[in-house]
Amino acid sequence: MSITEKLFKLRENGTNVRTEVVAGLTTFLTMAYIIFVNPSILSEAGVPRDAVFVATCLAAALGTLIMGLYANYPIGMAPGMGLNAYFAYAVVLGMGIPWQVALGAVFISGCLFVLISVFRLREMIVNGIPHSLRTAITAGLGLFLGLIALKSAGIVTADKATMVTAGDLHKPAALMAIGGFLLIVTLDRLRVRGAILIGIVTVTVLSFFFGDTKFQGLISAPPSLAPSLFKLDISGAIGVGLFNVVLVFFLVELFDATGTLMGVANRAGLLVSGKMERLNKALLADSCAIVAGSMLGTSSTTAYVESAAGVQAGGRTGLTAVVIALMFLACLFFSPIAAVVPPYATAPALLFVACLMLRDLSDLDWNETTESIPAGITALLIPYTYSIAHGIAFGFITYAALKLLTGRAREVKLIVWLIAGVFIFKYAYM
Repeated sequence: MSITEKLFKLRENGTNVRTEVVAGLTTFLTMAYIIFVNPSILSEAGVPRDAVFVATCLAAALGTLIMGLYANYPIGMAPGMGLNAYFAYAVVLGMGIPWQVALGAVFISGCLFVLISVFRLREMIVNGIPHSLRTAITAGLGLFLGLIALKSAGIVTADKATMVTAGDLHKPAALMAIGGFLLIVTLDRLRVRGAILIGIVTVTVLSFFFGDTKFQGLISAPPSLAPSLFKLDISGAIGVGLFNVVLVFFLVELFDATGTLMGVANRAGLLVSGKMERLNKALLADSCAIVAGSMLGTSSTTAYVESAAGVQAGGRTGLTAVVIALMFLACLFFSPIAAVVPPYATAPALLFVACLMLRDLSDLDWNETTESIPAGITALLIPYTYSIAHGIAFGFITYAALKLLTGRAREVKLIVWLIAGVFIFKYAYM
């Protein structure tokens, strides 16, 4: 029996090495955009861009390797979209918290995630949160990402009278971003692999001719990781009272990872009686990647829904994940390319992902207002307060209050009362 057969049980899962390699390459192409987008976002928060590029590749490779070798699932991992935006725009720029302290908050949330994975508390917590609020958090993140994308492209800008207004759509940056977005959607609809990556590369190439981007080469030795390595400030995260920040990281990581893992596993036919046999192993891989990523210098790592592309190509085991990890390691030598990607080139990718995240709103029961109203409050307040924390807080408080006032308090699980109570205490006394 070959090593690959022993490690990944290829025959048992009805696959082979060639199929797994193709699946790994397919998934990588669909999620490779993160090596351009993540440095672009986190650098705006002051994290050294080159160091973020290295941290992104290493965190993605490490998390995906653990997922493949330990949990044996064909799922790729990398710093999560939405969580990186929350880290940069809400926590660092919005709250004025140093990025080192924000990394400390990510580390703490990762440690909490490790604990609930080890002690198998994940199912109790997830099952205790109403489906409507889980859906709303995803949609709210989508709206938040959309606002950031439109701002980066110059399509939306600030206005003293109306708060926001349309930007100058005659500028090359806005026009290229619009074209890039239409290209990504078109390619995705035509089922072209790597549609997001193609869109980013196309706009970047156009920026050499119509923007102010200058070519800096293709290949070089990986940049230094020193500016972000072990720069997290854990004591600072505890000292400044970042409970709500840690809670947001934790909740979003929990729901995002669990939903993605279950969804991809279901598409791959890897669920047994509706459950993942190795879910705790997969979640442990996810949480370890979060902790490691915070030490390297990047925001929370999570499972990627783009892994479904590899599953569609036949990926069924951890060998697919190992291939993805190796590709991320190879990307370390292409830092000059990542350095020249302008914000308006990644904006179409952000906007596309944002639009996809809004589709979950169709799952809500809009006739049951004690469910749909708190969900709507959550989704709306995340972008309008420019804070995922405030959106989630008001969602939980509204949900608990409406159920109590309409005589349906028994429908509310204990975990909801606890989270709502903590947020009320925060607003009242902190």
